[in-house]
Formats: sequence, C-alpha cells, structure tokens
Amino acid sequence: MNQLAAAGTSGISPASIAVPARPAIEVRDLDKVYSSHREGTVKALTDISFSAKEGEFICVVGPSGCGKSTLLKIIAGIIPATNGTLLVNGAPPSDVQTKVGLVFQSPVLLPWRTVLQNTMLPAEVYGLDKKAAEARAAKLLKMAGLSGFEQSYPSELSGGMQQRCSITRALLPDPAILLMDEPFGALDAMTRDTMNLELQRIWMESNKTIFLITHSIPEAVFLADRVLVMSARPGRIVDDIKIDLPRARDLDVMLAPEFGEAVRRIRMHLGLGNQERPYAD
Repeated sequence: MNQLAAAGTSGISPASIAVPARPAIEVRDLDKVYSSHREGTVKALTDISFSAKEGEFICVVGPSGCGKSTLLKIIAGIIPATNGTLLVNGAPPSDVQTKVGLVFQSPVLLPWRTVLQNTMLPAEVYGLDKKAAEARAAKLLKMAGLSGFEQSYPSELSGGMQQRCSITRALLPDPAILLMDEPFGALDAMTRDTMNLELQRIWMESNKTIFLITHSIPEAVFLADRVLVMSARPGRIVDDIKIDLPRARDLDVMLAPEFGEAVRRIRMHLGLGNQERPYAD
C-alpha cells in the first residue's frame, strides 16, 4: 500500500504527511578535469558528493589548490562540471541565475558609485522593479549596519564596510543561496572577528543558505552548521563535520571544548596535527 493510500485508511489527510524538504544544493559524483598545455590533463575535483539544506550554513576548508573555488564556481554556474550531477534548488545552476548571490575576497565595488548605487546594481542587471529594489536596498543596508552611509563612496569606507556593501549587493535580488569565496581573507584579525559576528547576524536574519570557502579553520567552525574538509588535489571531501554549538555564537565559544575538538579534527585531516596555538588560522 502506498503512503497516500495508507493515509486515507488511517484518517490522516494527505496534506498532513511530511514531505522531505528539497536540498538547496545537491551534488552527486561530481568531477572537474582541466586541460593544460603545461601539465596536460589536470583532475581538479573527484567524486564530490554532498547536499545542503535550505537555510544551512556550510563552510569548506582545504589546502591551497584543492579545488574549493572551482567547486564554488561550478555551483554558481560560472564553469561546468566534467561529470556528475548538480542541482541548485532542484534545477541546474544555469536555470537559477538570480537565486545565487556571489561574494568574493575583494568587494569589487564600483568606485564611482555610492553605497546605495552599488547595492542597487543587480536591479539594473536583472531588470528588477526599481521602487521595490530601493525598498529592499534600504532594508538590507540597515541590516548590514550601513544606514547613514547610502551616499558614501567606497573610498570613504573601511574594508569591513566595503565587504558588507558587497554582501548587500549580493542579497538584493533575494537569492536563496549566498556563495562566498574567502570574503574576509584580506581583513586584519580584529576586523575579521567583527565581520564573522556580522555575517552570523545577517545569516540569522535573512535565513539564506550560505556556502563559504575559507582557509581559516576557526572561522569555519565559528560560522558553520557543517564544515566540509577537502583533500589536496584532486580535491575530494574527506570529512563532513557537524558543528553542534548553540546560536547565536559569540567569540567566547572558541574556548568551548567542542570548538577545540572540531578544530583539532580538521587539522588532523589537513596533516597539521596537534600544534601549538590551536585556534590560529
């Protein structure tokens, strides 16, 4: 007897049956191979499989050159995979352009445009309704702590403020997923801590799925619901670590035994062992 028939005979309406939520990102058996004049065929990624639930915060760590950024670009639809299956909200990446927002290590703000104008750029690119986009931009700038700086230019902002502006720009089309490639890698340690707190707050308020690449193990453990650990090239996922720490997290969570254990587990996978300064990047 199928599930609906069983529901009918037991007095349970079909509408009350729980349907598993569709993953925000679903990757199965994904490979990426490049052709290089110098090195010939280069396998960048091999047998990548994982899924991310809607609203989940995923961080990815791994050695330099392991294919982290390549994986992000494939999810974004910038480059194709060689083999495997990738679905973003149940569809190929090419079908969901406005459903994925991108934030890079450099804010890449247009210097001749104000904070508001930079935030509004996707409205022009995608032909969004201007009035609705302006209302959303005002809400996002407030959420990012940039109210009062709408008419400022990038050169008048700190590095952290510039990166927050790049996040508001990425969120303007209301993407379901935010892809972030080393967004705080160029910031000093104190600003980076502040931005981690700010990003956590923005994520909790916006309820977006976030897929973030970082070289900082403590940053990954602090931000993530799950940390995917990748091997050296060809990159593959060698561990998927659930970070079971309460939200909202403050910086003192780094003193928790569970935090230290997650950091040590990631370091062991990366061949770093039990080093001094367990919370160093």
